[in-house]
Amino acid sequence: MEPNTSQFHCNHSTQSLVTSVLPPVMITEVLVGLPCNLVALWIFWFRMMGWRANAIFLFNLVLADFLLLVSMPFRINYLLHGEDWIFHGAWCRANLFMLAVNRSASIAFMTAVAADRYFKVVHPHHRVNRASPRQAWMVAALTWALVVGLRLPLLGTALEKVGDDGRMLCRSFDSYAAPPPGIVLHNAVFVLEFFLPLLLLIFCSARIACILRRRNLDRERKVRRAIRTVVVIVAVFVVCFGPGIFTGLAAVLYKKLRPRDCDGYQLVTQLFSLSIGFTYLNSALDPVIYCFSSSMFRNALKSSINRLGVADLQLSRRGSMTSDS
Repeated sequence: MEPNTSQFHCNHSTQSLVTSVLPPVMITEVLVGLPCNLVALWIFWFRMMGWRANAIFLFNLVLADFLLLVSMPFRINYLLHGEDWIFHGAWCRANLFMLAVNRSASIAFMTAVAADRYFKVVHPHHRVNRASPRQAWMVAALTWALVVGLRLPLLGTALEKVGDDGRMLCRSFDSYAAPPPGIVLHNAVFVLEFFLPLLLLIFCSARIACILRRRNLDRERKVRRAIRTVVVIVAVFVVCFGPGIFTGLAAVLYKKLRPRDCDGYQLVTQLFSLSIGFTYLNSALDPVIYCFSSSMFRNALKSSINRLGVADLQLSRRGSMTSDS
């Protein structure tokens, strides 16, 4: 997130703090998140019937998380080699493109799930709640097209650079004397995809809370589940994506105020890079959202566990696998 604030330019150097801290964190994220999302994909595709808008958005959320986690081993390898990209330069761009697209898609579909809960509680008779599966799939396809289109410039930007120690660096966020247009767009999307959904999530939460008080519906199970869903999404969203945004903005501010302090700037950007690594934790935590948001998913999961004979779990009363509340 680096504007051209000065003619002075800090050189590219390896981030030692990042290479020592992030690999075990990211390995844990992959080991936890990949199996959970594989199970979720299997349940959505093979065990669930009667697709509705909420389930379709959740399925696309699972898909985005799965594709992001599949892309992470290349970044782990890069960090384990002390920030030395050993693959082809074009694959550096493709890998960063995949990470950015699927992080954006994950945010978009988390927001869509929250918006779906909002309409079901606040505007139960709105025509949005009667959207057909075909219409929901069209919204999902347009969402994918938008996030892919906004990230396409990364594929045409030279993201691989030779560092001061001769290692091949592969970063989408870096210090630029004059950032190319693709990086300017990348940085703008990175900021907007946090604040715009956050404002929408806060609005949904506030409106649901107001409706609960006005209608005295706080004891209804369906409404309580809806507000829990939105609260969980807001919590996961802020914890996973907030640190990266604020440390990134801090790096921009530091560069403006002290443009020649490369050591201090290097420390701030390392904190930013650490925070970016922690954003991938979202993909490991999202299965919590599936369980909170869809009784259809919960019942499909319980039914699958019952079939294995591991336990005898009771399905929810409302919950055939075709319900979605």
